[in-house]
Amino acid sequence: MKYLLRKLKPFRKESILAPAFKMLEAMFDLLVPMVVAYVIDSGVRVQDQPVLYRGFVMLILMAIVGLACSFTAQYFSAKAAIGSTTALRHDLYAHIQTLSFRDQDRIGVSTLMTRLTADILQVQNGVNLFLRLFLRSPFIVFGALIMAFSISSRISLIFLGGIALLFLCVIVIMRITGKGFRDIQKYMDKLTLLSRENLEGVRVIRAFRAEDAEEQSFREQNQDMQKQQFRTGRVSALLGPLTGVTVNLCIILILHLGAGQVNGGILLSGQVVALVNYMNQILVELVKLANLVVTLSKASASMNRVSQILDTCPGMQYPESSSSASTDSDTAVSFDHVSLRYSESGEASLRNLTFQVRRGETLGIIGGTGCGKTSLVSLIPRFYDATEGEVCLGGRNVRSYARGEIIRKVGVVMQRPHLFQGTIRSNLTLGCPDADDTVLWEALEQAQAAEFVREKKGGLDAEVEQEGRNLSGGQKQRLTIARALINKPEVLILDDASSALDYATDAALRRNLSSLSWPCTVILVSQRTATIQQADRILVMDHGQIVGQGTHSALLRDCPLYREIHESQYQEGEAE
Repeated sequence: MKYLLRKLKPFRKESILAPAFKMLEAMFDLLVPMVVAYVIDSGVRVQDQPVLYRGFVMLILMAIVGLACSFTAQYFSAKAAIGSTTALRHDLYAHIQTLSFRDQDRIGVSTLMTRLTADILQVQNGVNLFLRLFLRSPFIVFGALIMAFSISSRISLIFLGGIALLFLCVIVIMRITGKGFRDIQKYMDKLTLLSRENLEGVRVIRAFRAEDAEEQSFREQNQDMQKQQFRTGRVSALLGPLTGVTVNLCIILILHLGAGQVNGGILLSGQVVALVNYMNQILVELVKLANLVVTLSKASASMNRVSQILDTCPGMQYPESSSSASTDSDTAVSFDHVSLRYSESGEASLRNLTFQVRRGETLGIIGGTGCGKTSLVSLIPRFYDATEGEVCLGGRNVRSYARGEIIRKVGVVMQRPHLFQGTIRSNLTLGCPDADDTVLWEALEQAQAAEFVREKKGGLDAEVEQEGRNLSGGQKQRLTIARALINKPEVLILDDASSALDYATDAALRRNLSSLSWPCTVILVSQRTATIQQADRILVMDHGQIVGQGTHSALLRDCPLYREIHESQYQEGEAE
């Protein structure tokens, strides 16, 4: 709870005023039965009209003041709850951004989404209800008990027994439901993951007519969650009937004993009515307290889940600033006996890689599916850290760079192009918000994207739908390449970023990349030998190892795997 308490500090005033006004409202509520008893005993019994009028006016005024106090308390509690959880959500989102790819892979994207949305909302509801009821309900319960003792100490013993029994019910049910609500949130994670995968892969699902299978899978997960909710809900539902039965039994005892004392002249009828009203107040407040307990159980489970993420230390640490010492190294990128495992128990994805890329060179990387090409280039911008060996950028270990400096030096275009909802301009300026139109059009020309952008209504301000759904695969790839070029990186990595381009556009793009206006080292990852055959050097990978390196002609002569890949593509082209 330390994270939540820290966010509540700026709302200390609201956190104090909300329960304070609720206490004022509670005080008026406790006075109501005494006023009613006074009206019955001093007004109704002796037919005194002025007493009736005064009692009526007092009850109306108390109701108005109590209503004003209730609205004020609600305002301050809502302000504190929403403000603190908004700050908590911001911190959680910011912390998620610091987690490495390995951390996010381990935790799961669906889990992070659930904790950022549903869990934070549960915490918000818990804080709101807690500020309004955590003092009011106990104050009413014990206040009603004291007021009852002031009327009849003998009958008030019934109150003591009833309150003790009710508190026992609340504590037992709270302990049982706490674990149930935590399990429900785990089921929510699984359901969110399944929903996210189905929605993102809906075209694939429909292409293979797998709707029924996916619906069945979703139904099973949904039913598992429903069963857990029913199990927890049944236990929670016992709280209302148990409190109702207990309080009503207490009221029966109060009426039975009270009637005898009224007949004996010990109590007045108005006092008996007051005792019954106090018992009803206890019932109402304990029902509210029960709801508070249920809500706090959910909020506590959710806050624990949020805290687990906030307590997760990022797997990668960056220095606050890079060393100011310049390097005159002619090497842009170097790998020295580098290996990579995504998990400690998993198989190595890369094994003992050693190579260098000189400044201004173009390096091609090719190999079969799953051979480690993407894993290799992910180490350069430090998406992952090598488990063995050393990766250097500009002659310095990548771990010595501040995060911002790596971003400025290395431009990456991933295998799967990703665009955000907005405009072409907002997507291009994602990493360089101050870029003007001249810079944007220059990058678009270099990426072979200027022509289709000009044809769109609005040009740079043309609308882009979520994930670029209104653009073709080739258009998305060219826009992401342009986005990477705007920062003029020293190292440009294209991870199979031209797979959706036709051969003519791909060739024009490669010509532009070889004649950029600034010194840039280009690393091309591709499945096509045609894309990389003009590279200064080519790495051939297989099962996480480099099995050949050299120029296109040298590899055709000396590397059987490269020759096999090239000939298979050449034969396919001839067949077409």
